[in-house]
Amino acid sequence: MNTTHTTTRAHMNYSESEGRVLAHYFYDPGPDAEFTAAGTDVREVPVESAWGIKDRLSVDKEGFELHSFDHSFQAFDAEDSVVKDFYPQVVDFVKRHTGAKLVAVFDHTIRKRLPQEQMQFKKPSAIYEQQTTVKRPAVLVVHSDYTVASGPKRVREVMKDQAETLLKGRVAFYNVWKPLYRKVEELPLAMIDATTQQPGDLINWELRYADRTGEIYAMRYSPEHRWHYFPGMTADQALLLKTYDSETDGRCRFMGHSAFEDPLTQPNAQPRESIEVRTMAFF
Repeated sequence: MNTTHTTTRAHMNYSESEGRVLAHYFYDPGPDAEFTAAGTDVREVPVESAWGIKDRLSVDKEGFELHSFDHSFQAFDAEDSVVKDFYPQVVDFVKRHTGAKLVAVFDHTIRKRLPQEQMQFKKPSAIYEQQTTVKRPAVLVVHSDYTVASGPKRVREVMKDQAETLLKGRVAFYNVWKPLYRKVEELPLAMIDATTQQPGDLINWELRYADRTGEIYAMRYSPEHRWHYFPGMTADQALLLKTYDSETDGRCRFMGHSAFEDPLTQPNAQPRESIEVRTMAFF
């Protein structure tokens, strides 16, 4: 077990709506587009190691958990193998740790440090650039992946004819995030304890493509936010992250998170390589 107990300080890219639509374009919208970019409110915050509280965390309370994960799969460069052989491991992982009866994987993203990111760190509004279908840089904007509206919409897109029946029960979205092959030495992922965020901290953030518009949440800064991370995560460990929950009984529904530049990173650190697999779970 990793026994690192560290608090670091990091700059997190929060957002402000300024009364205009918060949006990011994956195409050139032209000079007349009116919108506010996300990630422009940069705040320095303490980020605490969660190793000491790992066994007390709940995905329904804080919004995240960390568990062991079989790391025998290595063919992450073969997308067909990821879908055929790795997805079933993820389904089993989510069922085991949430009690869901049905779990559907709907996509995955492999994130690596890319040369273009060196400039993007200085321009938060440009961070959420799509490089390829499944290979992208780390997201350095505080966000949660789905909203009250886009969660059910995604269920309808993925589950088709089954969707309306499934939406009558509880549905929750979970990301499974893990290192590909080796320990994470730089660009770790940090999570906000969901008990320290409020509904008013969430800002609708439109992701505009040429043929469609998606919607996630960016987040306003709050001094109440308590940040955690797992420094030194290895390939035999995976994070379970709550990104949407239809239940309104007080449990975590959305959880803010972001990659970040850790000032404790060593100069010779290996570039981070990770995968996140997005799932929807039905109860």
